[in-house]
Amino acid sequence: MSQVAVARVLVADDQSDVVIALRLLLREAGFDADAAASVQEVRDRLEAAPYDLLLMDLNYARDTTSGREGLELLAEVHARDPLLPVVVMTGWGSIDTAVEAMRRGARTFVHKPWDNATLAATIRREVDDGRAARHVQRQASREQEDAQVIQRALLPSDVPAIAGLQIAARWQPASAFGGDYYDVLPLDDGQVAISIADVCGKGLPAALVMAHLQASSRAAVLADPSPRSVAARVNRELTANPRLRRLVTAFCALYDAGTRQLTYSNAGHNPPLLVRRDGSVSRLTTGGMVLGACEVASYDEGDVTLAAGDRLILYTDGITEAEDAAFEPYGEDRLACAAARHAGQNATPLLAALFDDAAAFTAGRFRDDATMLVAAVD
Repeated sequence: MSQVAVARVLVADDQSDVVIALRLLLREAGFDADAAASVQEVRDRLEAAPYDLLLMDLNYARDTTSGREGLELLAEVHARDPLLPVVVMTGWGSIDTAVEAMRRGARTFVHKPWDNATLAATIRREVDDGRAARHVQRQASREQEDAQVIQRALLPSDVPAIAGLQIAARWQPASAFGGDYYDVLPLDDGQVAISIADVCGKGLPAALVMAHLQASSRAAVLADPSPRSVAARVNRELTANPRLRRLVTAFCALYDAGTRQLTYSNAGHNPPLLVRRDGSVSRLTTGGMVLGACEVASYDEGDVTLAAGDRLILYTDGITEAEDAAFEPYGEDRLACAAARHAGQNATPLLAALFDDAAAFTAGRFRDDATMLVAAVD
């Protein structure tokens, strides 16, 4: 069994006799006590080492009783470390001061002179509660990191090699978890299923639906890779479970490397851009309504034949709806212009150029998940 470390308490008070008495009390109670005599010294101590509790006076300048210095310091400490328990002490306490101290992050409020047994018990309780809160936070942080790793692992880490077609993709979640999804799944006879989707909402719920979407999409492709069939089957999966039901925009495509034919179905998703070698741009819109809205929805298919030098750009609305400082969205037209401008590049540098163009317009602010997949025909 591991030994519990001695709790470290920082005593902040400008009166040396008070500090001596408190450190003696704390040491007798089994705590390791350090001292700070000024606001700046408190900052320095907290910056230099971790503590289990801060026991602080609210007044530091001589002949002041307002507690202003302490209250300002308290707010600063709480902003830096919300889980550090703070017990405040003052000889001129009032109800208003106590309420303000609690509002700024103090756990409890003690008047001078104090009762030794009561103060020691209070500090022990707050230290134990603080340590428990930090344990929960560490555990939650580890679980979140594990979940992030798992979610990233669901997306293709390496895009498979496809004859005559280069593919590059980037997934940039706006928060710890994302609701965007893309996939590249090689099939028999030189065919490859390509998809991109955006789950309505953000955070962990959207991420969980995204994981379900990936599993159901791959199962649908293996059962029947035609894009209209994939869209219809995934839609039925989403609408069959009311608790799972969320709106999802999706673009499903099947590319034949031998014929260079792309068959697709667009389920309410941002229309992918097909940039021809001559710089002309068309949008792939054929399909149907968003997934998850209606159980009996049906989907149409579109067909286009790609040629050497063509570039196909799939993206989510986190790209086009990203805004500049004046709240103007980047927009589909700017993306199309950037795509035409850089269309001579291969997939990986083209992907980087498009992300860079959007980031330059928005000063790097992507408030929603931003995902893009670029396919370049050799």
